[in-house]
Amino acid sequence: MTAPARDFSPVVVHSARIVVPMTAPPILDGAVAVQSGRILHVGERSWVLDRLDASGLRSSERHWPGAILPGLVNAHSHLQYTGMASVGEGSYDGFDDWAKSFGAVYSGPHDWAAEAARGAELSIVAGVTSVSDVVTDMEAASALGDAGLGGIAYWEVMDWENEAWSERGRDQILDELTRIPADPGVGLSPHAPYSLDVEPLLELPDIVRQRGLCLHLHLGESAFEGERGMEPGGSSTGDSAAGGHDAWHFVGVPSFRALRELGFGASATAFVDRLGVLGPDCHVAHGVYMTADDRALLRARGTTVALCPRSNAVIGLDPPPVADYLLEGSAIAVGTDSLSSSPSLDPLADVTALHLIARSQGYARHDLHERLLTAATLGGAHAMGLDVGPDRVGHLAVGARADLAVFDVDARTVPDAYAELVEDGAGRCVATIIRGVVRHQKEPT
Repeated sequence: MTAPARDFSPVVVHSARIVVPMTAPPILDGAVAVQSGRILHVGERSWVLDRLDASGLRSSERHWPGAILPGLVNAHSHLQYTGMASVGEGSYDGFDDWAKSFGAVYSGPHDWAAEAARGAELSIVAGVTSVSDVVTDMEAASALGDAGLGGIAYWEVMDWENEAWSERGRDQILDELTRIPADPGVGLSPHAPYSLDVEPLLELPDIVRQRGLCLHLHLGESAFEGERGMEPGGSSTGDSAAGGHDAWHFVGVPSFRALRELGFGASATAFVDRLGVLGPDCHVAHGVYMTADDRALLRARGTTVALCPRSNAVIGLDPPPVADYLLEGSAIAVGTDSLSSSPSLDPLADVTALHLIARSQGYARHDLHERLLTAATLGGAHAMGLDVGPDRVGHLAVGARADLAVFDVDARTVPDAYAELVEDGAGRCVATIIRGVVRHQKEPT
């Protein structure tokens, strides 16, 4: 067997007081050696420099203040709505109230390509290197690839009823799927259980899985999707006439809305699970209105939930059950949603919100900082299946893509750095490195 050719390209060593690999313990006075866009070594600075010296490789060093992390992964966003910040600056009384304002602005003139490109720029400034980007208009489909970001562009599918889907919907989506750029990745996003009938919800996962792609959908975002149980005294909140919320799948309902109109109380999560939508190649966004049974379904199927707490707050929804997800061991990631429902595209601002919510919900364990940082990096990569393979991201390991983010935080100790990143990390990114190239660097003040 022929040995692979040795790479003699120059090496850049990025060092800092703390390096956080995510899949190994934090390293004090650590370094990451990068060559040809890949990570060559991770470890203590002295060890990394000794290894390079022994190998005879040419290297240069950049020492950064604070902490080096893997590039952040925004596990749910709509970059094309970056120009709709006027909607996100409001406050609303619920999903329907927000949707009216969103629809009014969405229907106006937009340069979706330019707005998505601006969203990509803002993401890089925040330390984001990979995005789960839900795309509604084809002009915005190339935003990730154009910006050099990692992640997946998910083509959004919504408002298809069974008959129209059979007549023309399937062929239309197949055509549109071929037009989404393959770089960095492509998938489908069935919008939500209430915006699609049963036939498209059954077929869209098959279309994706036949091609080895991924799924992403909004789930448990609106109270309408929550389970309707029995009220005190034995009366039902909506399922007694139909024989209990567990019997709905024997009726052959054409849609989730029809299920509700017939009086069944099954949740949207149980509904899509019965249709075979969930799985390890599918991740969902929001997960606010979910019972313990719903959350158990996500765990059983290997499905990650991307939590977007600031978006939920703007729309006027309840906070997600963060403490329950953590205590139960659910796979979580972090998303910003879009500027049409959130103040910024900085995932660390959502991490701070999740920290406050978890503590208010009674989560008292000492691992909260670490788990939320993991959610914003490795968790998002795992949600999209990007934590393994030749182009893996979300952690700092030999051979992985050299996507790094540097944060100017108190780095005297690991607990201090973790606390500052989680509780006050937004806006502290001083450098973003994608495939070994410094794409953003904040000028020193």
